[in-house]
Amino acid sequence: MKILAISGSLRPGSANTSLLRAAARIIGEGIELTIYEGLANLPHFNPELDGEVPPISVNNWRKQLRKSDGVIICTPEYAYGMPGVLKNALDWIVSSGELVGKPVAAISASPSEFGGANAHASLVLTLTALAANIVLGASLSVPFVSKKLNNKGELTDPDTAQLLRFVLDALVAAMKVQPDAAERLL
Repeated sequence: MKILAISGSLRPGSANTSLLRAAARIIGEGIELTIYEGLANLPHFNPELDGEVPPISVNNWRKQLRKSDGVIICTPEYAYGMPGVLKNALDWIVSSGELVGKPVAAISASPSEFGGANAHASLVLTLTALAANIVLGASLSVPFVSKKLNNKGELTDPDTAQLLRFVLDALVAAMKVQPDAAERLL
């Protein structure tokens, strides 16, 4: 099984990307978790560019989503919402439907006490519009995230690690019962 992990932050030292790296380390055997690295390469969404031959970076984005059995998105919060670069990436798949029925885990993380709750709500709203299967139990807001990572970006908080395991377990369970991609798109 394959999980595509998407960080809503472009910063190399991002806490959100660090949480996805932690997820990759604790994921069960037989499951491949790949962190998507092309967010910054996607052009600003423009429906006129989304014709028969969309930009190469968009094709790559869609292809990686199609090849995945599940998706995990971890977003920071900027101005009470998810970052524009993440929203832009999701806008590119509105018409193509790669997330229709696909199991998705939604995580937000923030140095604030609220854990990016507004960004989380924004992400869930957008995923709902995309008809993604937002998996029950695969949703998490991580407050005070900077206190839960060491200076190398490694997750050091055992409670957060356990919650992340629960999210991954719920996502994997949903992936095991999902219809294949061809059935989702019918």
